[in-house]
Amino acid sequence: MLDTEPTFRPAKRLAAQKVSEILQIGARASELKAQGHPVIVLGAGEPDFATPDNVIEAAHRAALAGQTVYTPLAGTPALRAAIAQKFKRENGLDYSPAEVIATAGAKQVIFNAFMATLDAGDEVVIPTPYWTTYSAMVDICGGVPVTVQCSGETGFKLTPEQLEAAITPKTRWLMLNSPSNPTGAAYSVDETLKLLEVLERHPHVWLLSDEIYEHIVYDDFAFVSPAALSPAIKARTLIVNGVSKAYAMTGWRLGYGAGPEALIRAITVVQSQSTSNPCSIAQAAALEALTGPQDLLAERCASFRARRDLVVDAINAIEGLYCRKPEGAFYAFASCEGLLGSTTPEGKTLKSDRDFCAWLLEAAHVAMVPGAAFGLSPYFRISYATSEAELTEAMARITKACAGLVRP
Repeated sequence: MLDTEPTFRPAKRLAAQKVSEILQIGARASELKAQGHPVIVLGAGEPDFATPDNVIEAAHRAALAGQTVYTPLAGTPALRAAIAQKFKRENGLDYSPAEVIATAGAKQVIFNAFMATLDAGDEVVIPTPYWTTYSAMVDICGGVPVTVQCSGETGFKLTPEQLEAAITPKTRWLMLNSPSNPTGAAYSVDETLKLLEVLERHPHVWLLSDEIYEHIVYDDFAFVSPAALSPAIKARTLIVNGVSKAYAMTGWRLGYGAGPEALIRAITVVQSQSTSNPCSIAQAAALEALTGPQDLLAERCASFRARRDLVVDAINAIEGLYCRKPEGAFYAFASCEGLLGSTTPEGKTLKSDRDFCAWLLEAAHVAMVPGAAFGLSPYFRISYATSEAELTEAMARITKACAGLVRP
C-alpha cells in the first residue's frame, strides 16, 4: 500500500478568488510592527470609536435575561419592527417587518441575495472602483460581474449613458454603493434620478442599494435612498444596511436588508440553510442602537469631516498627488499618477500604484491600499477612520517620503 499525501481539490468556483489584498497589506504591516517599526495602518474600513455604552449595556442585559437561544430565522420581531421604523423615520420608506431581514453583517445580506437570485450567466453591473467583495460574491454565486469604470472626471460615479450601455437581457442587478467604498463618492438626488430613469426602461433589472455609510456624509450633502425617489424602483430594490459603521459595531456582525416580501422570503430560505438567525445578543445590541439616542451620529460625523479635510488638504499639498474631496464615508481615493516613473532613494522605479503603496509601507511605515485592489489605477485609498494625531503623523511621513523621490 502506497503512503501518499491526499490531494486537495478546491471547487472550481474558487479558482479566481484570492485572499483580499487589503488583508495581505495588513499582514505585512503586522510583520513590520512585530519587528519594532512604528507602522500606521490607514487601510481598515473600521471606525476607531468605541461601541456606545448604552448599546453594550443593552447586550449585557439581554445576556443576563437569558436571550442566548435561537431567535426567529430573520431576526426578532422587536428588531425587525425597529428596522422598519428606522426606514420610516430616516428615509421616508414604508416597510413591514415581513419585508425586513436581519443577518450576520451587511455582507451576508448581499451574499444571500445573490445566492437566492442569480442563475449561471446572470449579470450584475458594478460601478468601478468598487469594494472587491462585490464581484467575488457574484462569481461564487454563479453570476457574471460586469464592471464599469467610473473615472475621476465623473467623480467616480456611474453615468446614465454607462449604465444604459452595460445593461443586457442577462442583467439581473445593478449594485449602487453611496456613499462609496473606496472613493467616498455619493450620488446626489439629481444624479440618482437619472440612473433610475434608465432602470425604469429595463424592468428586468433590480437595484441593490448598499447604504451602509448613509450617516457619514459631509458639508451640505443630503443622503436620499434611491427607493424613496421612485415607487416603481422601490418594488425591485433591495436596501442593504447595518450598524457596523455608524454605530462602531463592526465586530457585532449585524446587518439588515429591506425589500419586496418575495425577495426577503427567498433570502430567508438561503439564510435558513447557512447561518440561521444572527447572534441573539448582537440583535439586542442593534435594537438599542436603532432605538436609543442618536446624538452620537452627528458628533462622530463631524469628527470624520475634520479628518477628511486634514487628509485631503495634506495630500493635495504634495506635488504629484491629487485627491478630490469625498462627499461621505471615511475614505479618500487619491491619484498618484504624477509620481509614477519616479525613482526612490533605494533605486527602485515606481511603475504603478501597487509599487507606490508597497514603497510607502516599507520606507515610511504607512499602510494604504492601491487602487488596483478596487479595480482602478493609478490611485490609492486612505482610510481616515483613525485619530487625528495618527493621521497628522502619517501625512507628514508621506510628505517627507515623496519629497525624496527623483522625478523623471
